[in-house]
Amino acid sequence: MGFYAVLPYLATHLGSGLGMAGWLVGLVLGLRTFSQQGLFVVGGALTDRFGPRPVVLAGCALRITGFGWLAVAGSTATVIAAVLLIGFAAALFSPAVESEAAREAVRHERDTGTPRAHVLALFSAAGQAGAFIGPLLGSLLLLLGGGFRAACLAGAVVFVGVLAGHARLMPRADPVRKRERERKRERGGDRTPASDTVTRTAQRGRSSWRAVFTNRPFLLLCLAYSGYLVSYNQLYLSLPVEVERATGSGAALGWLFALSSLLVVVAQVPLTRFSAHRIAPRTALVTGLAVVAAGFAAVPLTPAGPGGLLPGAALVVLLTLGQMLLVPAARGLVPDLVDDRQLGLATGALSSVSGIAVLVGSAATGALLDVPAPVRWAVLAAIPLAGAALAFTLPVGRGGKEQGTRAVAG
Repeated sequence: MGFYAVLPYLATHLGSGLGMAGWLVGLVLGLRTFSQQGLFVVGGALTDRFGPRPVVLAGCALRITGFGWLAVAGSTATVIAAVLLIGFAAALFSPAVESEAAREAVRHERDTGTPRAHVLALFSAAGQAGAFIGPLLGSLLLLLGGGFRAACLAGAVVFVGVLAGHARLMPRADPVRKRERERKRERGGDRTPASDTVTRTAQRGRSSWRAVFTNRPFLLLCLAYSGYLVSYNQLYLSLPVEVERATGSGAALGWLFALSSLLVVVAQVPLTRFSAHRIAPRTALVTGLAVVAAGFAAVPLTPAGPGGLLPGAALVVLLTLGQMLLVPAARGLVPDLVDDRQLGLATGALSSVSGIAVLVGSAATGALLDVPAPVRWAVLAAIPLAGAALAFTLPVGRGGKEQGTRAVAG
């Protein structure tokens, strides 16, 4: 809710409010995504090292600071600095939360036989319940005359509550370290000198990075996921331009974001329940990317209709449907492709590689805002199609660590 009270309106604020050129708006949005998704690998590595709780709390504190800074930032340099801080905050707390969700999903699958995608779908739906309210909150503040600054301050207040909730409720124990301590007790304790322990920890860290970044199937998954994330970033770049072109203002943007969130809240769990039992994760990933591509292709083909919002609504609906198919599938594939001790690092790397792609792609797609609309939407549709082609080369991934290991080895 805190995030979506601010970010949907950032492009309009940068362009109309601060007078930035289209390519610079795209670059700033790309930097925001890169500082978040691109640095997930840092948050993931810190999570593996220190456990999720301290990383989550630090990230929430930085997000509060970033939103407060963005509320008063007036120059290009201060806006970029605030946006980078906002993104890096999520690079800390998101991998910690997502890796724990994936670990628990695998445990639940092993204990009950329920596909892990069910747990990950609940995770997405719960997040989108807040994302449904956020754009409405932002739109309300804009309509009441509070402006972009009020939306930023509202986002900061929300994250004060998020910080307090995590500090009060998040478990203090690190599950990976807990299992390692239990194994040491079973072996009669660890009598290794402290200096050897430090050396061994450093060696394990370097080995984990090599194992993750030389894992070809995992890197292919990262590249395929990049096609989705570059496309999703267009909700903050191309969609606001389309809405303003069609209606003369960005006031309706919050309702389109609310529509996307409402679709996830209502349909994510039943759609995942249907797909998890009928199609393999790779198929869900490929199909989801193809649906995202169809959303961009539909914009120039959809009649403007009531209020001129039908093309934008078609994009939002199809992109959201594709997202609901592909995101649980992609996250569910990660535990099959990497060792459990590297899950935090791999979860972060999945988003980091995508974040680098967004950083490169956002400035380029920002420049597309000045080209004829059919060309722009055709280029945007080609991006997720390329991701779908890459995803088709991945292991099928039906869940289960043993099957996933065989797929990597093959």
